[in-house]
Amino acid sequence: MTDTLNSTINILSKLVGFESVSGKPTHDIVSYITQYLNQHGVDSIISYDEAKERANVFATIGPEIDGGLILNGHTDVVPVDGQNWSTDPFLLTQIEQRLYGRGSVDMKGFLACVLASVPFFKASRLQLPIHLAFSFDEETGGFGMPYLLDSMAQLTFKPAMAIVGEPTDMQLITAHKGGYEMRTEITGHAVHACNPTLGANAIVAATKLITKIEEIAARMAAKPVANTPFEPPYCTFNVGTIEGGTASNATAGWCHFNWEFRPMPGEDGQIIIDEIDKYAQQEILPAMKNISTDANIEMMTLAPVPALDDRNADLAAEFVSHLTGLNSRDVVSFGTDAGYFSNEDLSTVVIGPGDINRAHKADEYIEIKELEQGLAFLKKVAQRLSA
Repeated sequence: MTDTLNSTINILSKLVGFESVSGKPTHDIVSYITQYLNQHGVDSIISYDEAKERANVFATIGPEIDGGLILNGHTDVVPVDGQNWSTDPFLLTQIEQRLYGRGSVDMKGFLACVLASVPFFKASRLQLPIHLAFSFDEETGGFGMPYLLDSMAQLTFKPAMAIVGEPTDMQLITAHKGGYEMRTEITGHAVHACNPTLGANAIVAATKLITKIEEIAARMAAKPVANTPFEPPYCTFNVGTIEGGTASNATAGWCHFNWEFRPMPGEDGQIIIDEIDKYAQQEILPAMKNISTDANIEMMTLAPVPALDDRNADLAAEFVSHLTGLNSRDVVSFGTDAGYFSNEDLSTVVIGPGDINRAHKADEYIEIKELEQGLAFLKKVAQRLSA
């Protein structure tokens, strides 16, 4: 193995060792990243959430001038709860040519490649800057991006392009669906189940609302968008978690459920939310309020993750094509932070090592050869920006 590859695996081992599940404090992993960058003479700009518990890292290598490229990745991972792992998910484990661990492919593998490439970036005679932008809580809706973008707005220079290093098997992605992370909280009225007609069952109300969501999902699936590369070619919906009530012999006084939907680029997600909320307020809630004036249905948009369309892709896509020889552009149905950058008029694409189909599962892994592909790509990035 080359020294850079060895360094990449060592860094990946450190990164996987941080249990940086979305929503948890990021002090440890951010401290490791900033200390590493500092050791290589690179200063970091930290942007925090309101509680100062979670943070993004932004750093610039090369001249602080307009132009250049952002390399973006997220530091958070999804939970391992309920998954049957063969290895310790927070201990990088090599089995033959695979490196197992939570986040190894999504997307700490890319972060490790970027960090291991910092010495090469520093040694290159960059004519345009390389910016590192590591965000928090991408997995739950890109909650870190507004803070990161606010911080970047204070800079005296503006990057021109962004590459989001999500695992795409090093294929060039120029568009993806959006993602609305939603939460619905229902307040009912609890009474003894011997006469449930005196109560307002929040779980029953939730089932009616979920049925409405499923009806809308079926309606959209029945009218797929023609001539689109997206699969599936329509907006999708999913109810992920639900909780409520206290006992089987009492009507449920409360019920909460988390759900999401993923609109196609150009599709107005607010219209979908308004339809579901109108049904809740007009068709479900009045009967509940007849029993209790405290009854309520509140629909909350936790994160409106923007879709990535290709309106700003050309500059970054041509840059990547020049490096890789890739002439085809593709789309994916999973969301990334790319839409946030594109909406700020940064030319943005998604390309990174590894296969997304291994993400979020037990025994997640990245192959050593995929790290090598990531490193080779980043070397070409630096060489191009030094030309």
